[in-house]
Amino acid sequence: MRLADARMDEQTIAGQRPTPYDGRPRREAVEAAVRITSAGGRPAAVGVVLGTGLGELVSRLDTAWAFPAAETGWLPASTAIGHAGRVVGGTIAGAPVVMLQGRVHGYEGVPSETLTRGVDLLAALGVRRLLITNASGGLRPDMASGELLILADHIDLVRRSWATYLAPAPRGATAVREPLYDVLLGERACAAARRAGATARRGVYAYLSGPNYETRAEYRMLRRIGADVVGMSTVPEVVAAARMGLAVVACSVVTNVARPDAAERTDAEDVCRRAAGAADGVWAVIQELVRDAGEPRQP
Repeated sequence: MRLADARMDEQTIAGQRPTPYDGRPRREAVEAAVRITSAGGRPAAVGVVLGTGLGELVSRLDTAWAFPAAETGWLPASTAIGHAGRVVGGTIAGAPVVMLQGRVHGYEGVPSETLTRGVDLLAALGVRRLLITNASGGLRPDMASGELLILADHIDLVRRSWATYLAPAPRGATAVREPLYDVLLGERACAAARRAGATARRGVYAYLSGPNYETRAEYRMLRRIGADVVGMSTVPEVVAAARMGLAVVACSVVTNVARPDAAERTDAEDVCRRAAGAADGVWAVIQELVRDAGEPRQP
């Protein structure tokens, strides 16, 4: 290992992430951020993408403000159940946080480049740490509905160049080769969820395009290739956020457990209801990420 690489590893282990990056928010995202702040919104160092069934967490923010996604001139309208389509901000213990109350998915018929517009906007609003949440199907037989999986890695079965739509980074910025998911923050998030009484573990998320839920044969395949849960979002946002230099944590709520030989019927309403039941554990993760997050950054 070269000396420069060793120093970089020491910085990462100490929780002082290297800051170089090779992408930044697109111009339109920056313009949308200006619209939001001009209307009373605030920059924040911590951002959250609220997945299916978790939108009501915005009600726990203090001194909250909200901005409709449709009025940003940048975010596409979401058509999925459980995704309100708002940018909501506020404070937690005095620290500013900004949340996307919903997202769009590839199965909604939108172009690939729109799937990462939300994290573009959060980065333009100053976010340094990003929590991305989703609802997923559990693939391990020892899982239970309502438990949390803090992602350690993912398997992308859609395979697009998710970060190619970002604006180029300023001259002199360089890419840093490191895990997409922040290891130390992920461990802290898992521990915080457990302290709040949630069942939580680290694991691997498989990303499929949807909109249909997986077949029994697909469940067996996914388990064999090393996935712990499966869902239809998150990976594009993770890749783009990491390329912009954000420290990323992803939290997946297991809303049903796949048992290929004793299959149960699952629909979108079930998923929303079960995800909402895990809100306390997810809130504990958000509170942990707010702690020592620092000031909003300049995009």
